[in-house]
Amino acid sequence: MTGNGANSIELLRFGQMSSRPRSAAKRSRIIDIAMHHFAENGYHAARVGDMAAALGIAKGSIFQHFGSKDGLFFEVYKRAVRSFPKYLDAPAEVRSVGFFQVLQYWLVRTEHLLREDWIPYRISLLGNYGTDLALKREINRFLMAEDPYGTVAFVRFGLERSELRDDMDVEMIVSILDWTIERFQDALLTAELDPGLFRRQGELPEKKEARIQQFLSILQRAIGAADPVSVRPHPALRKVSGGNAAAKARG
Repeated sequence: MTGNGANSIELLRFGQMSSRPRSAAKRSRIIDIAMHHFAENGYHAARVGDMAAALGIAKGSIFQHFGSKDGLFFEVYKRAVRSFPKYLDAPAEVRSVGFFQVLQYWLVRTEHLLREDWIPYRISLLGNYGTDLALKREINRFLMAEDPYGTVAFVRFGLERSELRDDMDVEMIVSILDWTIERFQDALLTAELDPGLFRRQGELPEKKEARIQQFLSILQRAIGAADPVSVRPHPALRKVSGGNAAAKARG
């Protein structure tokens, strides 16, 4: 091979390598813009053309990177749920008290989603309730494969502490948490958005706290060990109730 030929190959390889960071950066910018468009307009009303216009690129460029609107939303959904903390990201002092206190910690902090994390939360809602079955299947596969909230590790944490039933399949306990925590947090946020949904007079803070305690009591009877310790507010939770919340446990 001549020297010029070798140099041409090296230049081609260099060009391919240098283009990869630019391509990754472009994908990331597209996802950033798409998150806002999907969150503000919903899945069906969001327009890929509008996203392209906001980015100053051709609409076809977005499809080149993601294949379709579904493909784009799927990447947006994955980024959104990965931004939420895992169960065991609760402070060490809360984890030391126990499994159900960790759950309580995150449930009390749910309303933070409306204040600072509303975009990823809206995306998670759209993925869970506002997409067609084909895309929903892909989302479910992702959730099962990646376990972005660390539910499996959290259940093992509870089992190691002998706080959970040892006569139930681990996957069953994981599924119960996935089903119930997500729906209950959605209900808490719905009450915040529309106080008349639960009570015509609105939802008082003490009523919301009582509802959380009732929910945890029911859950504890379902998956807790035979002689559970009652769940009482940890001192760290009292600081949270003033509104300095951090993030959602489930998406």
